[in-house]
Amino acid sequence: MSRTVIGVMGGSSADAHTLAGARELGRLIAERGWVLLSGGRPTGVMQASVSGAHEAGGLTVGVLFDDDRAQAAAGLDIVIPTGFGAGRNVINILASDVVVACRGNGGTLSEIALALRFGRPLVLLDFDPGRDFLDACSVEGSESQWAIAPDAASAVAQVSIYLAAMGR
Repeated sequence: MSRTVIGVMGGSSADAHTLAGARELGRLIAERGWVLLSGGRPTGVMQASVSGAHEAGGLTVGVLFDDDRAQAAAGLDIVIPTGFGAGRNVINILASDVVVACRGNGGTLSEIALALRFGRPLVLLDFDPGRDFLDACSVEGSESQWAIAPDAASAVAQVSIYLAAMGR
């Protein structure tokens, strides 16, 4: 049986509250034995979530924006350099069973849109890009699953609900 992969997306720069939430999210993901996948940069939400998972003994994967392994976050177990730029966002989403998005900018919004487009369950951690945006990104006729969680524990609880519905 394959391992459950939780994609954690978010900005390469973030405020202290967002970073703390991402770090806690990474820790909780690792404690459940899930794999944490991120964009793998050594900054912002990516580094914070990887650090939390790594410190808790979890398996971490980074799908990099560029082709330079030296640009990887500390604590990554598997580094996948792509050289695809923002195109790597498609890989991040398709490789994830469930996506959790923390606060971010354009890249994060594109990952949210892709998660909805490709039917990946989505949890927004203390982040609301707006119902109009979320509905516009959802594929017509499909039941996009998304939820907003106020904190990391609530986000992981929602992830668990989505996974149970998937039989995982």
